[in-house]
Amino acid sequence: MSLLRGLVAAFALAATALPATAAEVVGDEIVVGTVSDLSGPIALLGVPVRDGMLMRFDEANAAGGVHGRRIRLVVEDAGYDPKRAVLAARKLVQRDQAFAFIANMGTPVVMATMPIVVDAGRLHLFPFSPHRATYEPLHPLKFQNFAPYQDYMEAATRHMVRERGYERTCLLYQDDDYGLEVMKGVEKALAGLERELIERTSYKRGATDLSSQIARLRAARCDFVVLATVVRETVAAMAEARKIGWEVDMLVTASGYSAQTHELGGAAVEGLYGVSVLPHPYAEGANSQLAAWIERYRARFDADPNVWSVMGYTLADLFVRTAELTGPTLTIEAFARTLERMEFTRDYFGSPTYRFTPDDHLGNRHGRLAQIRNGRWELITDYLE
Repeated sequence: MSLLRGLVAAFALAATALPATAAEVVGDEIVVGTVSDLSGPIALLGVPVRDGMLMRFDEANAAGGVHGRRIRLVVEDAGYDPKRAVLAARKLVQRDQAFAFIANMGTPVVMATMPIVVDAGRLHLFPFSPHRATYEPLHPLKFQNFAPYQDYMEAATRHMVRERGYERTCLLYQDDDYGLEVMKGVEKALAGLERELIERTSYKRGATDLSSQIARLRAARCDFVVLATVVRETVAAMAEARKIGWEVDMLVTASGYSAQTHELGGAAVEGLYGVSVLPHPYAEGANSQLAAWIERYRARFDADPNVWSVMGYTLADLFVRTAELTGPTLTIEAFARTLERMEFTRDYFGSPTYRFTPDDHLGNRHGRLAQIRNGRWELITDYLE
């Protein structure tokens, strides 16, 4: 049985009620855990996400905490390795007694650790894995606010093929659950247009030499390549294509939508399309609130923020606001029931509206298209249905 099918079967058997041992915060501290990547192939994402969360929690603590309780973020570095992630999750549950897990990083890590978190009766909130298993089947502890790979890549692929008339769509994908979920969305979009995926080729996590994969796609005469890649692999794929003189259009998932993509790729990634869940926080042209936030971030971390910094900050903000509305008696069950009534409207970052209900724990289903033009991402559509 595959990992995904095994997880789905396990969650389907889970009771709809929370465990009887659901934790209540009784001291003056709320412990929040996250299993991230600070040293591996997606550390370019993990570090700014961590910093964004730290910044928001520091602000909450400076303002007196949540009903007098300080929030302590405990970060475990799994290096994008599911085996290390399992050990990290157990440590956060057993030793640190984490009240909730927020923003666990990467689909392979999330799929390996989610059962540990949920079986321990802890909240599993907003993981960086837009995988259906993070919110389906409905479970009282699982909440997701990132649009699913399948949904947004189906919409993005359909839009691109319709608008630009591509005849030979192909796929380069990471050989794991992340890549397979993207593949399903691409295939569904093409089937709806009475087309098929001409060629597909994969790579192992962390690979940087994609020359054989790009050569295979070029030999298949692809005129449009969808990338289920992260930042480094996105740059590697585009750079290899340009090196051999192949000017094919490419579209990357939100996992490659980052300023680091054009900072690392330079001219090689000009023209790359990407799916944006949140706009990149460029200082040039920022509204007054965003500009002030950028300056606070720079002062705190001596670095410019990126879209991952914003996502970490906004996820922490969702937690703080929900905990505040839950009230002085903070239990896992009360927090979850409060979150089921929450609606978070668009903010100065350009976030979508996030909305949760007792019957739907997915806060957003849509993404926008962007393109790298003159060394920066520019949004080219609104949210795609």
